Amino acid sequence: MRHDKNFVGGQFVDAIGPRIRVYNPATEALIGDVPAALFDEVRRTVEVAAAAQKSWARLSGIERAEHLRRFADAIEAHADAIGAALAAESGKSLADATQEAHYAAEITRYHAEWARRIEGEVIPSDSPDETLLLQREPIGVVACLIPFNYPVYTLLRKVAPALITGNTVVARPSNNTPTSAFEIARAAQRAGLPAGVFNLLTMDHDAAAQLCTHPSVGMITLTGSVNAGRTVLEYCKANIAKPSLELGGKTPAIIAEDADLVKAAADLVGSKTTHCGQLCTAIERVYVHESVHDRFLALLKERMSAVHYGDRAEDPSRMGPLVSARAREQIHGLVQRALSEGAVLETGGVLPEGPGHFYPATLLSACRQDMEIIREESFGPILPVLKYRDLDEAIALANDHQFGLASVLYTENYRSAMKVANAIEAGELYINRTPADPYQGYHAGWKRSGLGGDDGKHGMLEFTQTRLVVMKY
Repeated sequence: MRHDKNFVGGQFVDAIGPRIRVYNPATEALIGDVPAALFDEVRRTVEVAAAAQKSWARLSGIERAEHLRRFADAIEAHADAIGAALAAESGKSLADATQEAHYAAEITRYHAEWARRIEGEVIPSDSPDETLLLQREPIGVVACLIPFNYPVYTLLRKVAPALITGNTVVARPSNNTPTSAFEIARAAQRAGLPAGVFNLLTMDHDAAAQLCTHPSVGMITLTGSVNAGRTVLEYCKANIAKPSLELGGKTPAIIAEDADLVKAAADLVGSKTTHCGQLCTAIERVYVHESVHDRFLALLKERMSAVHYGDRAEDPSRMGPLVSARAREQIHGLVQRALSEGAVLETGGVLPEGPGHFYPATLLSACRQDMEIIREESFGPILPVLKYRDLDEAIALANDHQFGLASVLYTENYRSAMKVANAIEAGELYINRTPADPYQGYHAGWKRSGLGGDDGKHGMLEFTQTRLVVMKY
């Protein structure tokens, strides 16, 4: 069994508090424990990060980039160990978990490339003997709150832009999937990342509040639920800290009458069953034109019925588990309430027996816009289907929602594509494919799906603040 230590100031440090147990969600076996940091440990860690930030920010951008490139190389060299830890704690296959480590290395290298591209502005003044200079500067210490579903990739998705812009970080991984983060910390140590620049603590919710409200924390970045986002906004009040929040999603997929139905069905089922549907941008509701509804539903049913769940350590082709027993109970409750409201169960929808937090791929037809299964995020392998008459109605139904993270359209008509592109109320639209968050794009939600965003130039600039210099001459 693993017994991990927190990573502070470039060293793994003994914890003096209680321990948090970590379980394999596919087998429910105990795989290790991690520290539950106490308030004093949290305070000291933020102080270490704040002290390190001054010297880190004084480095040139290209010097910081060289550190990030070495960090990325170390992650890649350590990918097998990172993947093994991630597979055990998440239920992913070893291949998928190891590939996530390689993606984390790539997004780190991508952000290193911004070293010479973080630019300010020269702005004309109203006075003829004056120049306005707008500079981009680091914020200071960033608290990074990491989710359980893609904990390795998301960790570097936040840490890399924070570091290249001159900030230091204190990261808190999910207590469900923390061990892979400690393998990332080992990579940071092997890469010789300066002490205090990257710090990693596991903790309970009370200690997380202590972290986020520490006076030296100037920014909090979270990927999580809407309720978690509301909590972070409360934390931000303490220091008027900057929030960057990726929150809930309920991705609509519009299937037009001219869509490639076979491809669309394969894509949607793949999106919904990857990591048991635990993706912020996974397809969560399907709007199908009435002329192709029955055929498309049959294609979905055929493919969803062919998806089998199980321990991916034994058979990587299977769909893995949900994160916890509580998550499975919530998923099953959503399905049961949908059926009581009139939905038709096409496949799945039963609680499996035996160990592991598994739930079958579940397809629901005859759904209505007012059902809970359409209104609330499931974060599981449930696919509800609705009919629509014309594209205007489909757009209205897709937009009739509290969330606006990602959206999907399948059509061969460029007029339809442009109409949806200019009307959809979401931060992303994917045409003839399902979401994949390209890291050179900008992953930002509308409505209750978040504030700020990740990835690309705009995601990197989230980690900066501006200084205006008014120069009289």
